Amino acid sequence: MKPRILAKATIKKLFIVLLMPVYLLYRTLCYGGNRDGTFQSFSQSLSLVPGKLGIYVRAAFYHLACPETSDDISVGFLTVFSHWNTTISRGVYIGPQCNIGMCRIGENVLIGSGVHILSGGRQHEFGDVHRPIQEQGGQYDKIDIGSDCWIGNQAVVMCATNSKSIVAAGSVVVSPMQSGDIVAGNPARLLRNRFEASQATTPSRESGEWAQ
Repeated sequence: MKPRILAKATIKKLFIVLLMPVYLLYRTLCYGGNRDGTFQSFSQSLSLVPGKLGIYVRAAFYHLACPETSDDISVGFLTVFSHWNTTISRGVYIGPQCNIGMCRIGENVLIGSGVHILSGGRQHEFGDVHRPIQEQGGQYDKIDIGSDCWIGNQAVVMCATNSKSIVAAGSVVVSPMQSGDIVAGNPARLLRNRFEASQATTPSRESGEWAQ
């Protein structure tokens, strides 16, 4: 193993040890209240730690607090998680100022700044017009983000994105994506597939589709 890689791995393990008291405090507080609410409070607090220190602190905490989550992750400044039942695989980069709901993120995923990954599209029922929406309940779903995906800045993802797919900046994904799909717009629509280039015509610059 190269010295630089070894040093980085050692630092990560050190931060896991240093964050153990924080994790134990989190688990203790979970017994006295709502687990997701407690998790959100810790996530919000840790999101404020700047620089490299913050990257290592957040990686260590989420490795301890979230199921099957790697310590080889990078979570940006002011990025907040809302559900403890979130899984992040190795090599994942999440940019600053994101809001991450309940999801499972595959290896080597790139997530830009200001991205919102919602816990599905059924969080709020609204069928009864005689009752306030906030009283009608809803359902949280664990959204799958496939490996080697790229999600552009300010995108909103409400459905699964399969491996090697790309979501253009500012897009709103409301239906599942197939492996290799490139989508853009609100709601997001297919531009082409990385594996089947002939599936859709590549948009021209004049069409404005790449500006999404």
